[in-house]
Amino acid sequence: MKTDSKVETGTRIDKWLWAARFYKTRSKAKAAVVGGHVHVNGSRVKAAHDVRVGDVLTMNRDHFKEEFVVQEISDKRASATVAQSMYEETDASIERREANKLQRQVMQASLINPKSKPNKADRRELIRLKNSSDWRD
Repeated sequence: MKTDSKVETGTRIDKWLWAARFYKTRSKAKAAVVGGHVHVNGSRVKAAHDVRVGDVLTMNRDHFKEEFVVQEISDKRASATVAQSMYEETDASIERREANKLQRQVMQASLINPKSKPNKADRRELIRLKNSSDWRD
């Protein structure tokens, strides 16, 4: 029985994703892999696929594609600082994430937020607007 958390050859992808703190449970990590949200070296894999140092993981999370290079293999969950040392995000992925963040900030700034909740007259006007045939066309 292994007592150390370091694995020399490789470990299951779902176990590694859980140990690297991408997912809170192994079952959620497995569901993401089986659902096709995680690819290893550009290929869709099963949850039992062994991940090794140097593999490139592509993950689709929150409608955004992230890429990570595996730096260390472990099958035990550890602290967040240890987990962050297990992988490194690629430069292209960081650039895409920053561009996406900027785009979301611009979109959020262009929204008009009401100062308060609608009162009864405002709610009735919204209902009239939603039920009118002009609104749907």
